[in-house]
Amino acid sequence: MDTVYLNGSYLPHAEARLHPDDRGFIFGDGLYEVTPFYRGTPFRMPAHMARMRKGFCELRIQPPAVDLGELQHELIRRNGLEGEEMAIVYLQVTRGTAPRTHTFPDPDVPPTVYAWARSFRRPAPEAWEQGYGAIRVPDRRWARADLKTVQLLPNVMAQQEAKEAGAADALFVRDGLALEGGQTNLFVVSGGTLLTHPASNQILHGISRSAVLEVAEELGLPVEIRPIPDADLSFASEIFFTGTTAEVRPTVWLDGKPVGDGKVGPVARQLYAGFQEKVARECGLHAGV
Repeated sequence: MDTVYLNGSYLPHAEARLHPDDRGFIFGDGLYEVTPFYRGTPFRMPAHMARMRKGFCELRIQPPAVDLGELQHELIRRNGLEGEEMAIVYLQVTRGTAPRTHTFPDPDVPPTVYAWARSFRRPAPEAWEQGYGAIRVPDRRWARADLKTVQLLPNVMAQQEAKEAGAADALFVRDGLALEGGQTNLFVVSGGTLLTHPASNQILHGISRSAVLEVAEELGLPVEIRPIPDADLSFASEIFFTGTTAEVRPTVWLDGKPVGDGKVGPVARQLYAGFQEKVARECGLHAGV
């Protein structure tokens, strides 16, 4: 993460400076995206950018004039990450810098654009084979979880609780429904059917989630997109989470109790292999990257 982008300039990370009145700092008034690159090629960047554009519209943030896609490619190049097995670009756009008020700046101010890139090490195969743990946490987020905003304190608190419990994921539960992870989407296998919550305002519409659903369809797996009662998790044969950096992460215990037989299940294995193949095809790589 030697070179970053900030408001039109590429500069050393140590030299990047934000104004203290930036609304992202003051209010969490901004959006972000994390795009994965596999050996220098982004996976589904148009989908990431479309989600950010939707956020600009919903939050009425003035879109920046810079080409956000080209910016990310340039950061990968400037940081020498083209050959990395996997790298990520973090991109954040806030409403900009203005005197602190609870209304939008009038007139509009230029948005603040900040981005960085770094290599990302995927988990070792033996760690994936062992599986991971998760804990339930109450969902205390705001009602627009579908917008990828920088207002992540509830997620941070939930993931810290999971870490202290020795778990990889915090599973948000609200009104008796299991929704998604603190930084991931949730999938459950019950009665041989793959379940995931609808893409409503209650969850983030994950890019990896969409790709995994495509893989399930290609494999002919039965799928139901519907609310998942929290109580039904006790009867699940498999639980796993998906996300940009998680890819497909199998859960073998929930709240200290085994999920199914306590081992990584066949559906997670199939979908993880299919996801890798999809990445390889779309990024022009060999399967198994």
